[in-house]
Amino acid sequence: MTTRELSAEQQRIAFLHDRLELERAAARAELDAALKDGHEQRWHREVAVRTLSEQVSRLNVADENLCFGRIDTAEDRVYVGRIGLFDTERDYEPLLTDWRAPAARPFYTATAANPEGVTLRRHFRTRGWRLESFYDDELQLSSKALLDALNAPRSDTMRDIVATIQAEQDEVIRLPHRGVLVIEGGPGTGKTAVALHRVAYLLYAQRDRLSRQGVLIVGPNPGFLRYIGEVLPSLGETDVVFATPGELFPGVRTEREDTPELQALKGGLAAVDLLVAAIADRQEVPVEAIPVELEDVTVPLTAEIAARARERARAAGLKHNEAQPAFHRALVDALVAPALDLIGEDWPELAADVRRELAGHPDVRRAVTALWPVLTPQRLLADLYAGRCFALGHPELHRDDPYSWTVSDVPLLDEAAELLGSDGRAERRAAQERRQAVEYAQGVLHVIDTDQAMHEDELRAVDLVDAEWLADRHTAVDHRVLAERAAVDREWTYGHIVVDEAQELSGMDWRLLARRGPNRSMTIVGDLAQRQSEAGARDWRTVLDPLAGDRWQYRRLTVNYRTPAEIMAYAAGALAEVDPSAVPPTSVRHGEAPLDVTGADPESFRPPTGTFAVITPAGPLTPRAAKGLEFDTVVVVDPDRMTPAERYVALTRATQRLVVVRTT
Repeated sequence: MTTRELSAEQQRIAFLHDRLELERAAARAELDAALKDGHEQRWHREVAVRTLSEQVSRLNVADENLCFGRIDTAEDRVYVGRIGLFDTERDYEPLLTDWRAPAARPFYTATAANPEGVTLRRHFRTRGWRLESFYDDELQLSSKALLDALNAPRSDTMRDIVATIQAEQDEVIRLPHRGVLVIEGGPGTGKTAVALHRVAYLLYAQRDRLSRQGVLIVGPNPGFLRYIGEVLPSLGETDVVFATPGELFPGVRTEREDTPELQALKGGLAAVDLLVAAIADRQEVPVEAIPVELEDVTVPLTAEIAARARERARAAGLKHNEAQPAFHRALVDALVAPALDLIGEDWPELAADVRRELAGHPDVRRAVTALWPVLTPQRLLADLYAGRCFALGHPELHRDDPYSWTVSDVPLLDEAAELLGSDGRAERRAAQERRQAVEYAQGVLHVIDTDQAMHEDELRAVDLVDAEWLADRHTAVDHRVLAERAAVDREWTYGHIVVDEAQELSGMDWRLLARRGPNRSMTIVGDLAQRQSEAGARDWRTVLDPLAGDRWQYRRLTVNYRTPAEIMAYAAGALAEVDPSAVPPTSVRHGEAPLDVTGADPESFRPPTGTFAVITPAGPLTPRAAKGLEFDTVVVVDPDRMTPAERYVALTRATQRLVVVRTT
């Protein structure tokens, strides 16, 4: 590295930062103008504001590590960075190539054996606008940039890896497959980072589709989501919803776990049959006849009459809530003949009168509400847990607080919503709001139509529009960003779904996700050897064949970038207990051997700098809560009190130093 070369590259990077600042200022000015523009059609203005807001956000996060590399070929020189920048005065000549663009791919994939036309690959180390150093590597996998990044102290949040993506990772990130992609790998193989960068790549390559529907990322716990939450925004991507499995039903947020036995019961697909039975149990017949007091006679609504009406309503093939009107009609029809028998006459006009009286009778309406109630998913499950579970042969489901939801309840609530159908509340609320808007518009038009100041020959608003049109024009625009709208809408379908620690999900969890992603565009990240849930996956084919048929592919990552070889060798014993045939990933670096001590204070091993964690069998940081996380120094307390899978997870969280403390 010569002084002249360093100066030339510094000038280039400063020029790129200048160009970024110019684009950012122009985008901000356009956004301000769009926000102030009151003449543009509203929908045009909304689209412009949203597009410009996204552009400003993308440019705002690009300062750090704006340009991190360069590749030279015989014909060209390409600077690679976080975003793309172009010379608008020279036919959009690329000044900086986005890391996701095809032209940037050789930066990650070129090797000495297969240089892909690359004659030089240069890595930049920058701090803001300042170039601190650069070096040219030998086109090998374990480059100096990678090792520097791996040896650097960890922070409280995951960093993006755009400057150090490796060839095996890049192949997965850019895979053109549109179905379900499974990324499996042992601890430290970068599964999560690869999945997140794959999302960023897909948002780049398929922006028209994904920007309309967004991306859902499901992680094992809130701590994990906080840890990864800055990666996509740092890459300029914001159309993403983050959720744990306990947050996938709007209005419910829970981290409470059931016992392993209940996890297995609620997570198995037989739970669908249980919910069907629970709904059928709410379609009742009266124990004693219900008197319906008509004007002339009192008709007994017997169990036999109700049973006939129930069978007819069920035969309609509607969902439970949507079938209540059918049950009401069937009940009325079934009561007409007994009523006429009691009256002692039977002629068409009388039968019609009796039917009308029964249809509007409060006794009949109360009976319908009692025998075929409109149910919310929450009420169905709460009533089941409160006591109806005994009659259905599942006493183990009983609990004292039936509304205290667990993570395993969330897919059951979602399944119940599918089986029950709409309870009508949202439709009634929308209809009421519509009526109010039309009534208001009618009032406005009436005032205009009767304005005495206007000449009778003048063209009035009422000559051109009606109240319905005016109400539509004044309907409030939903200004929430896509992620906010999607997170509260149970029927929202996403363009792509990422599931991390996917081996923990139950069959019922997968049914929920299939509804959120009917196009089956998913990235599934997991490691079967780290499965802890009793309801989780034991093999991918059993999970994915019913979900995606033949539209799924499998990729395995084999290189461990996180864990030094000495720590991985120590953890191999736990892996062998989980699966004797499993092969641990290969570590790319070495470190100090783990320390195994008895009776020490875990806090005594806290380093003066760097991240630190103490993982124990029963909290506050358990192996389950530590899934997907990494720390510079980790103390594992009493690993023998953990299951083999838990022990394997706990022992592989450290990036520099592992200490095992035994209390006895």
